[in-house]
Amino acid sequence: MTTPVKSDEEQLKDLIQEYFDAIYEGDIARVRQVFHPLCRLFAVIEGKITAFDHDPYMERVAGRPSGASRGDARDDQIVTLSLASPTTASARVKDIYAPHRFVNELTFMKEDGRWWVIVKAWHVLS
Repeated sequence: MTTPVKSDEEQLKDLIQEYFDAIYEGDIARVRQVFHPLCRLFAVIEGKITAFDHDPYMERVAGRPSGASRGDARDDQIVTLSLASPTTASARVKDIYAPHRFVNELTFMKEDGRWWVIVKAWHVLS
């Protein structure tokens, strides 16, 4: 019996769920499977746009206690998901790293049949 091929939308939803789970668990090996090595990440920190490359962001996530280790509540949400072409997509997602709630803009690209996050821009809602 063959396994049905998942649609791009299903693959992206799976990748977003992996993003939520890996970040919550602080599992850097899994986080690295979500973010392309050439990714860029952005946030406004102390009023200034701040950019991170892949490795400094991995160090940032690795250097903090995980939500799972603290027993934090989860509230993961895909707000929007849009496939712009066979190789590009975007999503707006919300999650929590207590005590803060975040909205994240994720941009995806498909390479060799696999989706990756290539850009993440986040904002702290509260």
